[in-house]
Amino acid sequence: MSTTPSRPTQPEPTQPEPTQPEPTPAERDEIARLLQVPSDRDLPVHRHEILKAHLLREIRHDTTSAAAEPRRGVRRLTLAAVPLAAGALAVTLLATGGLLDGQQPPVDRRAAAAPSSGAGSGSGSGSGSGSGGKGTAATSAAVLLDRIATVAASRPAPTVRDDQFVYIASTVAYSSQSDSDIVMRLAKPHSRRIWLSVDGSRPGLLREYDKNIELADHHPEGIGAPVPERPAGNPDPTLNSPTYRLLEALPTDPGVLLKKIYDDTEGSGPNPDQEAFVTIGDLLREQLAPPKVSAALYKAAAGIPGVTVVDDAVDAAGRHGIAVARVHDDGIRTEWIFDRKTLEFLGERGVMVKDTPWAKAGQVTATTAVLTRGVTDKPGETPDHSG
Repeated sequence: MSTTPSRPTQPEPTQPEPTQPEPTPAERDEIARLLQVPSDRDLPVHRHEILKAHLLREIRHDTTSAAAEPRRGVRRLTLAAVPLAAGALAVTLLATGGLLDGQQPPVDRRAAAAPSSGAGSGSGSGSGSGSGGKGTAATSAAVLLDRIATVAASRPAPTVRDDQFVYIASTVAYSSQSDSDIVMRLAKPHSRRIWLSVDGSRPGLLREYDKNIELADHHPEGIGAPVPERPAGNPDPTLNSPTYRLLEALPTDPGVLLKKIYDDTEGSGPNPDQEAFVTIGDLLREQLAPPKVSAALYKAAAGIPGVTVVDDAVDAAGRHGIAVARVHDDGIRTEWIFDRKTLEFLGERGVMVKDTPWAKAGQVTATTAVLTRGVTDKPGETPDHSG
């Protein structure tokens, strides 16, 4: 695997940040070789359900107690292990903000923008091996993201009503650790299904660990019913907890969108670049987005320093694909995995790239696979109207 590109030196305040260079013909040839996309790249008709699932990015200590924890069930794959006074390790969610020991204060990259001309998991067996992926140059990532964006933009926009629900079915597996055993161990893959209110006005539903969990702030009338007085499902959506309507309203210019992401997530996570990459991944997984917004998110991701390509990655369902990846400060490489031919989003995985007391280089820390995506009239219903 090639070394992740280092962060470029920050320019003086009066100077604009440099954009990524256009890829050379050799780099374009290399990404074409990795993709091996046939001349006819039309997507199958049944792919009409669209877009890149807003899937799970959090590692949890206790999967049993975690089943009842989230209001809307969004998780992140990236974690950081922080030494405690007693010598144990605590898993700290990066979404909580704040700096970890030894990390530098955030660098202001709010002026960062994707080039306007184009952007830039272990297997389902739970073996925990993530070796074999080779990182390529950042410009190759830009070419790949541009091709993914082109495919995403070509898909038909869905017709979605405010009273409907976004439905995502996934297979997921996460690592856990305890105070008595700091070694991270990947759990067996399990099913996760979620229903999210399109406009946030109705409580959703999460089915995981054989439990039904209502996703709502407050709702006395039951799952799926509207609340006359106030919204109940997601009344205050954000980039880290979006609704379809929020995604629909995002700017489709990649540079403007990336600046908004940096601005809205300022002060969150270990550093701005990592938080921007994680946020875009969240927006593309366990949610639904209009095609033009999805394309803009992919192009915006190319403007984040350190983004590379992994030529072979495996999702939680055992499907191989090509991945867009970034190594974070905690030594975990987060990979967005795409079908090599259709460029459809398959899933995500986290892979350690260095040895630590809690995980070895090549070890898979989390893995997901999106199996079904669509829109339903009520929570508990699938797009084919079954339960």
